[in-house]
Amino acid sequence: MKNSNLKPWLYLLPAIIFLVLFMVYPLVDVFIYSAEEEYNSASQTYSGIGTYNFSYVLHDPYFLQALKNTFILVIITVPLSTGIALLISLGLNSITRLRDFFQTTFFLPYVTNTLAVGLVFMILFKKTAYSEGMVNLLINAFGGKSVDFIDGPYWAKMFVLCFYTIWIVLPFKILILTSALASVNQDYYNAAKVDGTGKFRIFTKITLPMISPMLFYLVITGFIGAFKAYSDSVALFGTDLNAAGMNTIVGYVYDMLYGDSGGYPSYASAAAVILFAIVLTITCINLMVSKKHVHYT
Repeated sequence: MKNSNLKPWLYLLPAIIFLVLFMVYPLVDVFIYSAEEEYNSASQTYSGIGTYNFSYVLHDPYFLQALKNTFILVIITVPLSTGIALLISLGLNSITRLRDFFQTTFFLPYVTNTLAVGLVFMILFKKTAYSEGMVNLLINAFGGKSVDFIDGPYWAKMFVLCFYTIWIVLPFKILILTSALASVNQDYYNAAKVDGTGKFRIFTKITLPMISPMLFYLVITGFIGAFKAYSDSVALFGTDLNAAGMNTIVGYVYDMLYGDSGGYPSYASAAAVILFAIVLTITCINLMVSKKHVHYT
């Protein structure tokens, strides 16, 4: 009996060791660093324990700008990308010819290198001395004025960043929702058609409840992914994101560790803890909301 109880733990032991070394220990270390005031990375010394690092970060204009950018990115991209992916998935689910072709086409951006896609977006949107960019050419064709989307006003840069982020995450969401729609039992639809139920009511009363677990999964992972955004900004605006005014929280953490003004692990840890608290809070809120609106069969 004792051997049979021990055997599962032996199977789990490699995974437990991996989680402790690469997840639990770094997380605890980050919390410790965030509380050590005036930490010197060279001598590994600090003056005391307190909340000064959090106070510094929360009053740092670069962090506040990164916080603003991240929240705007989350609020715009998560609902829009999920809604657009749902519409496209419904369209793919309703066709029979060339369905596999279109599914493959929509999935291609997901397997393309992020920086390569960023370069394409720069060519489309960047205004240079030799070219207005393809997007500006279209704007000019309709009588509008050219806009510098990469080095111009804040709203233009944020528009490109949101557009780019939606483009990057859309294929994965389409794949998940297309699979979810295909798994819905057709008997429900057949019964609804016999009763003469309209398409909109079928969608709200059958389709949405049946795929709600997948929608909830995409919303949760979408929020987490958007809060961790960094490579998207780098691909579009380069590594000096503070100068461009387009840094994110993860970018701020990286700059504090390795950037030109880096070497401050305590400040970086404090910012990481704040990000952790924000993501945890939003995830908990989503979990509470899901209890009423997500239907598991």
